Amino acid sequence: MANLHRKLIFKSFTGFYYAAIILHKICFCSQFSVPSSDQFNKDTGAFPVATNGEPFPWREPRLPSRVIPVHYELSVHPNLTSLDFTASEQIEVLVRDATQFIILHSKDLEIMNVTLHSEEDLRYKKPGEKLNVLSYPAHQQIALLVPETLKADLRYYVAIDFQAKLADGFEGFYKSTYRTSGGETRTIAVTDFEPTEARMAFPCFDEPLFKANFSIKIRRERRHVALSNMPKVKTIELEGGLLEDHFETTVKMSTYLVAYIVCDFQSVSGTTSSGVKVSVYASPEKWNQTLYALEASLKLLDFYENYFDINYPLSKLDLIAIPDFGSGAMENWGLITYRETSLLFDPKTSSASDKLWVTRVIAHELAHQWFGNLVTMEWWSDLWLNEGFATYMELISVTATYPELQFDDCFLEVCFEVIKKDSLNSSRPISKEVETLTQIQEMFDTVSYNKGACILNMLKDFLSKEKFRKGVIHYLKKFSYRNAKNDDLWHSLSNSCVEGDFTSGGFCYSDSKRTSSTLTFQGEHPDVKEMMATWTLQKGIPLVVVEQEGPLLRLRQERFLSGVFKEDPEWRALQEGYLWHIPLTYSMSSSNAIHRHVLNSKTDTLDLPENTRWVKFNVDSNGYYIIHYEGHGWDQLTMLLNQNHTLLRPKDRISLLHDAFQLVSAGRLTIDKALDLTRYLQHETSSLALLKGLGYLETFYRMMDRRNVSEVTENLKHYLLQYFKPVIDRQSWSNEGSVWDRMLRSELLKLACDLNHAPCIQKATELFSQWMESSGKLNVPADVLKVVYSVGAQTTAGWNHLLEKYELSMSGAEKNKILYALTTSKHQEQLVKLIQLGMEGKIIKTQDLAALLHAIARNPKGQQLAWNFVRENWTHLLKKFDLGSFAVRMIISGTTSHFSSKDELQEVKRFFELLQAQGLHLDVFQIVLETISKNIKWLEKNLPTLRSWLRVRT
Repeated sequence: MANLHRKLIFKSFTGFYYAAIILHKICFCSQFSVPSSDQFNKDTGAFPVATNGEPFPWREPRLPSRVIPVHYELSVHPNLTSLDFTASEQIEVLVRDATQFIILHSKDLEIMNVTLHSEEDLRYKKPGEKLNVLSYPAHQQIALLVPETLKADLRYYVAIDFQAKLADGFEGFYKSTYRTSGGETRTIAVTDFEPTEARMAFPCFDEPLFKANFSIKIRRERRHVALSNMPKVKTIELEGGLLEDHFETTVKMSTYLVAYIVCDFQSVSGTTSSGVKVSVYASPEKWNQTLYALEASLKLLDFYENYFDINYPLSKLDLIAIPDFGSGAMENWGLITYRETSLLFDPKTSSASDKLWVTRVIAHELAHQWFGNLVTMEWWSDLWLNEGFATYMELISVTATYPELQFDDCFLEVCFEVIKKDSLNSSRPISKEVETLTQIQEMFDTVSYNKGACILNMLKDFLSKEKFRKGVIHYLKKFSYRNAKNDDLWHSLSNSCVEGDFTSGGFCYSDSKRTSSTLTFQGEHPDVKEMMATWTLQKGIPLVVVEQEGPLLRLRQERFLSGVFKEDPEWRALQEGYLWHIPLTYSMSSSNAIHRHVLNSKTDTLDLPENTRWVKFNVDSNGYYIIHYEGHGWDQLTMLLNQNHTLLRPKDRISLLHDAFQLVSAGRLTIDKALDLTRYLQHETSSLALLKGLGYLETFYRMMDRRNVSEVTENLKHYLLQYFKPVIDRQSWSNEGSVWDRMLRSELLKLACDLNHAPCIQKATELFSQWMESSGKLNVPADVLKVVYSVGAQTTAGWNHLLEKYELSMSGAEKNKILYALTTSKHQEQLVKLIQLGMEGKIIKTQDLAALLHAIARNPKGQQLAWNFVRENWTHLLKKFDLGSFAVRMIISGTTSHFSSKDELQEVKRFFELLQAQGLHLDVFQIVLETISKNIKWLEKNLPTLRSWLRVRT
């Protein structure tokens, strides 16, 4: 799932990118210690109580494995007028161990009738046995009590009739609406089941391990179309004019991948080189925005079939843009659902960053057709096997199919983003044991997505591209249509290196010839499982401390902690027990080679050639670690950048900037040294490096502005406009240049106007006036739309006009830019109106409420407003979003994590304590408190030095 909101949506309309430990083995035969039926009869007090007061025969939140599903026959009839649905299903089950009950998941479904048939009953057309049903809502389970013990190794058939309302939110089988240009509101019915919401649509074994086949029938009106995972095989006309579509039986898959939709959408189609029909669906008036998605899907599906050496197993693939969608996208096998802004591309209003985003999300979801769908993690503890791999495959596939998008350069930000969280003590391991529904939802975060992708990229660099790919193919083929866990992946990647593949240096290569630019890792054959356990089973990120003493290089690894200084009393205790096996890479002044060394101990030393002036670790930033150059190391690198920055690769320059400011947050480097490192940027030619350096300076400016530290704010403003004036003045108000030139233009002009740079304000005002006078018909270049709208929104007339345009626009990309501009208003009454519209959910859809509050909170005039609103309306927000949902976590962090005073910290802490007293617990509470504490310490330590540094330079 692409998480914009669950699939770590990597991006929201604000323009920012947002956006498991296995301790038990799960298997059908011994998943749990299962109490016998006799034990249930003798010890009913040990079991929970069903809604009717009777003992419920199962106490665990996980389902027993004594009965497993084989095949579902599901018939569904959604009524888009009454907004409900009726349905029936027959589940073929296999009994593994004799039992007197069957436990299923069910949530908010009215069960009307349940009948059990044996194979003999069906053979002789006997009526079967009606079953009593017990319900235990706390675990979202129902128990079907059977009159006679079900015998092991036999198959039975459970028929269930049920009905429910179409859900109001974004989960289960829910309703979604859209408005036509004529003002008509139309309704569609859509499913979204990951991770645990299939049970809201039909009673089922709703855990990833219980894979089965599904035969689906959908009833609809003639004006609608029905879609599901598989191609439609026939349509039957029923009495009353209804139609019933029958779909092919699915391949074996988990319940969370089942999907069906009833809508009035239109599509555009094409065929891959292997004959797969690919179709992209959207509401009728947005059909013309589907063409790029079709092109990208065809190219990417062809790429994946070749890369994985496994054909896509279905004959069709549909991609559909849903008007109301909680996450970025969902990888349902054969029917991928997307938020409109993650699939549709409007050439007039979609910017370069919009195009990259759409391409990434399509690549992510198509990768899931193999990673997640074909091979599925055993349990949500190892969600990263799905999401980390899909995020990593964005890098591989987009770089190969759309090299002009230069995503390879941008992948660094995927890793930098998660380091913000992973450097806090409140982070978690990639693999983490989870049980409750909220815990499962919280696994959909940057650790599963981004960190998972980053350690895979590091492992690929360690093993080589060819060996990594060979291991991935081995893994996918071995576990096709099955479930897997961490160790299965490591075993496959280890087996891709057979004994004969190793060179004399003890490292596995794809080619018997060693190139001059590659050196072997020293020591024994690399143990992939042992190495990767240090990255998946412990939280955090390592800090590698490097100090050069003549021809000797001393290495030391520590746990990197942001906001915890070495002199703090808790620092030493937080270091205990942490050790990583780190595949280091480095370059140096005396050699053009990439050198490699595995640091698997606390300390080590390396010999350097004589006259080595500098050493730079983490070549191209492929490693997931931070480097600190002790002694004169940072001074030497700063001098190198100032003298000839091109001696270092662009990614290495970016990683230096990143690591330096991370070290400032940990108290290991003074801020003046980090700022001195940025002085070379006036000569920088890499747009991405410029963006990175400017990003830190802008962050400091906005922090000072929010805290109303006026002197520093003004000095930072003058410094930015003075020092970067040449690069600002070079920007054109157009869509010209490479992807990163265009992204730099968008960000740089937005910053210049935010700083009230007169030429920028003048040009943006001129373009906005022309756009208003043309009634929106003037095509302002998409890359500068956000800044033009933001400047225009500062007048009452402009703000009101933008809000009217927002309501009428048929472009999601344009609506995002308008909504961002509206949140920059300096008038609180306008910000209050936006929040009201977001809560109403008509003009501003509920799906955008979390990002709306986040953007308003980043506005100095709105930060207290947004925070007060969340506290005062918490109960109302939980009616719109699940507690553990990405939206709720984004609302909490988005409205609080920028706070930087002790009073604000105590205020947030009191609110969280109040929620915890009500039984509400989220990991994000501790993350936010730690982030605010970090901000406070940052200011205390760095504000005086920052003030002095700026005085000298302005």
